Amino acid sequence: MEMRKWLNIYFNFSKREYNGLLVMLGLIGLIRMTPVVYDFFVEDKWDQHAEASAIRKLTMIKKNPKVMNRQPAVPGKDLKLFNFDPNTIGEQEWQLLGLSAKQAAVILRYRSKGGRYFKKEDLQKMYVISPKLYEKLIPYIVIEKTKEPGRHLYPEYTHPAKQKPALIALNTADTLQLLEIKGVGPAFARRIFNYRQRLGGFYKKEQLLEVYGLDSLKYNEIKDQLILDEQALTRINLNTALFDDLKNHPYLKYKQVNAIIQFRKQHGNYGNIADLKKVAILSAETIEKLAPYISF
Repeated sequence: MEMRKWLNIYFNFSKREYNGLLVMLGLIGLIRMTPVVYDFFVEDKWDQHAEASAIRKLTMIKKNPKVMNRQPAVPGKDLKLFNFDPNTIGEQEWQLLGLSAKQAAVILRYRSKGGRYFKKEDLQKMYVISPKLYEKLIPYIVIEKTKEPGRHLYPEYTHPAKQKPALIALNTADTLQLLEIKGVGPAFARRIFNYRQRLGGFYKKEQLLEVYGLDSLKYNEIKDQLILDEQALTRINLNTALFDDLKNHPYLKYKQVNAIIQFRKQHGNYGNIADLKKVAILSAETIEKLAPYISF
């Protein structure tokens, strides 16, 4: 009240003006306090985050002291590499060497199935390791010496039954298993796998000649290392199939797929392979090649 009387004497403020002045002074005080309050809460939040990050780093170092001074690869910068044995290091070490988690998983899966690296060059067989990265890794690869299969100081007698190479199931093998075929590298393994997916499986080995780049010489080199399981073929029911179910099959063109669907709509379901011969656009050769992959 004293303040109001003083203001009335010198400034002649009304009650309304006096109340407005108090509100304005309150707002000014609130604005002045905002930075202080903000800094208090932000600093507290940052400290908690920093503390949690430090704890995680200490935990990682405690679990694996060998990687304390190793840094992960940074795109566009030189890698900080270290000596390693590709037969023993784990997923984390592979990532430190520049591989992604998925790429590291491919290598670990290969090892879990009995795969092993006997010399530095063996690492080139892994398609997940680019030639550029391989060149950087060469000086740091340290493989523990071990007895490599097929190499002996003196010739050893081997029973004829044991000389046969392991047979690979062509219709169920993944790309890593296909790499075990003598004469098949990463490129051919991917092509064979991808073509098999489109085809629905191989019902005879000669179909490998339809794989891009695989000629008769390569076929004769690998055919005896393969076995076929026709039960693994994927068959398509022509009476329920949609356009999308047939369009990617390598033995059919778009016009032929459309003709198969339209004939079924006009004449009803197919009863057997003879009904398929009524589709004029399909040749006898096409039907013969397609027969193992369809059902009614």
